[in-house]
Amino acid sequence: MPLVLTEIRGHLGIITLNHESKRNALSKTMVDGITTALADFRARKLRVAVLRAPPGAKVWSAGHNVDELPESRRDPLGWDDPLRYLIREIEIFPAPVIAMVEGGVWGGACETAFACDLIVAAPSATFAITPARLGVPYNIAGMLTFLNASSLRIGKEMAFTAKPISAERAERLGMINYVVPSEDLERFTVALAEDIAANAPLSVGVMKEQLRILAGAHPMSPQGFERVQGLRRLVYDSDDYQEGILAFKEKRKPQFQGK
Repeated sequence: MPLVLTEIRGHLGIITLNHESKRNALSKTMVDGITTALADFRARKLRVAVLRAPPGAKVWSAGHNVDELPESRRDPLGWDDPLRYLIREIEIFPAPVIAMVEGGVWGGACETAFACDLIVAAPSATFAITPARLGVPYNIAGMLTFLNASSLRIGKEMAFTAKPISAERAERLGMINYVVPSEDLERFTVALAEDIAANAPLSVGVMKEQLRILAGAHPMSPQGFERVQGLRRLVYDSDDYQEGILAFKEKRKPQFQGK
């Protein structure tokens, strides 16, 4: 069974995450499937893409495949990490990408959803930024994705507590666009996509790129960048990072020591 399913409806392309046994974790193989589908949609000049899980999913995606993260002494979220590649492909895709969300959205999957241009969620959807549970140092680009999706205080709350927020609260805070009853989710999302597809595709694509560039226009000095990278190295070189990864694999609660 393929990990990613695709469907084309007129100007709309739909990508379905299809690895329920692994809670749609964003493994390299899964990411390759998604990016291949996006490349196909680009070649076909489709005007909207939808990223979803199967109907009724309890977990939209569990985020990073932790089994693929290094256990120590190497940046777990570097430029060539599969998730980083996926985020870039969503952001530079020349047409809007809509996340259609049911169930839990965890860690790197939360960033993936927030990287999409619009988010339509069922009431069952929850969003959690979970690196602190694993002792993982999130990277600069990922933190910027969270900051662009939320206020600074909400981003801090989600990052520090690692607790999920509900779809209703996320909509109220402007982090997602719509909360729609589960039975209407697909119909509503497709109708929204068709509204977008009816507009001039070059105009929509250019405005998406303009907004992407403006959203990333946060100047940082070389010293500031080096400081942030140095802080991240403190984490992924730590005993806590190794403990977080091992505890996850051993299905136990980690015992963090702050060193």
